[in-house]
Amino acid sequence: MTATEPALEHYPAINVRQIPFEFADDIDPIWHPKHHEWSHMLNGVSLAMPYLEPFLIATLREAAAEIDDADVLEEIAGFIGQEGQHFRMHRRYNEILKANGYPQLADVEAFMKDSYQRIRDQRSLTFRLAYAAGFESMTMGITRWLVEDRVKLFAGSDTRVASFALWHMVEEVEHKRVAFDAYQSAFGTYWQRALGVFTGSLHVFLLARRGTAVMLKADGLWRNPRSRLRLWKRTAEFFAEILPGAFRAALPGHDPRNEPDPEWARRWIEGYDKRPDPTLPPLINTFDGLLDVPFDEDGQPVTT
Repeated sequence: MTATEPALEHYPAINVRQIPFEFADDIDPIWHPKHHEWSHMLNGVSLAMPYLEPFLIATLREAAAEIDDADVLEEIAGFIGQEGQHFRMHRRYNEILKANGYPQLADVEAFMKDSYQRIRDQRSLTFRLAYAAGFESMTMGITRWLVEDRVKLFAGSDTRVASFALWHMVEEVEHKRVAFDAYQSAFGTYWQRALGVFTGSLHVFLLARRGTAVMLKADGLWRNPRSRLRLWKRTAEFFAEILPGAFRAALPGHDPRNEPDPEWARRWIEGYDKRPDPTLPPLINTFDGLLDVPFDEDGQPVTT
């Protein structure tokens, strides 16, 4: 750890939740009927998760051999558990995308798989762990965007997809510091970590964009000026939200703990973990005007 970096501190244990989101065969890939392009933007991100997240898991598992801090090793175990749940759920959802009109996504998946295999084969553990820490720092900006703009982004959409996406981002809040802590414990070199913020984030963005483009081409919209304008507008909103946090993450004194958690996400965590039956999927009412947390203060489900 360098002198300019903050010391690690113990953080609450990460809760690995096995939430049985049920993705019925009838899910429409255009899960938001009023936002065609946005639907495919999120679909493109989902497509990358079964390749990104196993890469992150393998990288942190390998890094654990370089770490002797018991707290950080405990964090890594929780991170691996949560990310394992995430990519398995995304894989199920992605199979529905292919079955419901987009079989050509199999070629995109093959490209993504090869891309991550090349990184694993050709790049050092230091690079890969910096990539992991960099990408994870970017997810806080995405979480704030999706949570704080949830009405604009998800109102009127398929509750199964909206609830799934928001659950994933809520858990990004819980493990936001893990890859950073692992990097600091194993290596701690500043410039490599700062570069990883942009390397990891840009790589995932380009992979997701590839999937989005394939779906819009299949729909005959890729060269449609109005469709392209809507896509650019939503992409600009995305970058406006994540870039400030990305630049903060690249500073020498960065610590993910200093990034504030969305209050909605904290209420989700507290409510869900009090639920008498944690096996029920936490479905959000996307038609109530607020898209509020689907639990009351005692953890009881709110009827949708």
